[in-house]
Amino acid sequence: MRKFTVEGKTVSVYSGRKKDGPIVYLNTYAGEGGQVYQALQDNGCHDVTLAVISGLDWNHDMAPWEIPPISEKDPPCTAGADEYLRLLTEEIVPEAERKLSGKVLWRGLAGYSLAGLFAFYALYQTDFFSRIASVSGSLWFPGFLEYVLSHEMKRKPDCLYLSVGDRECRTKNPYLRTVQERTEQIAAFCSGRNMETIFQLNPGNHFQNAVQRMASGISQLC
Repeated sequence: MRKFTVEGKTVSVYSGRKKDGPIVYLNTYAGEGGQVYQALQDNGCHDVTLAVISGLDWNHDMAPWEIPPISEKDPPCTAGADEYLRLLTEEIVPEAERKLSGKVLWRGLAGYSLAGLFAFYALYQTDFFSRIASVSGSLWFPGFLEYVLSHEMKRKPDCLYLSVGDRECRTKNPYLRTVQERTEQIAAFCSGRNMETIFQLNPGNHFQNAVQRMASGISQLC
C-alpha cells in the first residue's frame, strides 16, 4: 500500500495483483478503505487497484450545490463538489497512477452516502470515469433527480451500480424517506437510455454493512 497527501486529503493506493488492470477511486468518510480492500479480496476481486481518499470535508466536498440542514442535528451542505472534483482529476488521479506498474484498463469512481451522490454527479462534469458505484447514495438530495433528468452526462458509463437499503426510506425525515423511490427512478431512467445499470436493494438501514455494501458495489463494476 502506498500513501500520499494532497491538500489535506490522504490517499491510500492498494494495488491489484496484475500489472495491467482497472483502478477504482473510493471517497470515504471514516477511513474504512483497508476494510473495503480486504472485502474485495474476499470477494475474489483481486485485479482492481483501489485508491481510497479520506480526510474529506464531507458536507462540502461531496455536495454539488448548497442545501440547508435536513435536520436539527445536521450541518448544511456547502457546494464544494466541483472544486473537489478538480482536485481529484487534476492532482490526485495523476499522482495515484504515476507509480503503477502497468496500464490502467479503466477508471471507476465509488462512494457511500454523500460520496455515492458525488460519484453519480461526477458523470455530468467529467469523462474521467467510465464505471460508477453509488452505494446507498444520497440521491434524495434536493433537486438531484431533476438535475439527472434534465442534463447530459459527459460520457455514457460502461457500468452503473446503484444501491439502497430496504429500510432507508423508513424515516420521518421528508428528504431521506424519498431515497429508495428516487434511486429506483434514476436507475430506471439510466436503464431506459441503454446504460448498463445494476440496481440492488440491500437489507437494512443506511448504517448497516457499509463496508460489505461498498465492496459488493465495486465488485459489480469488475
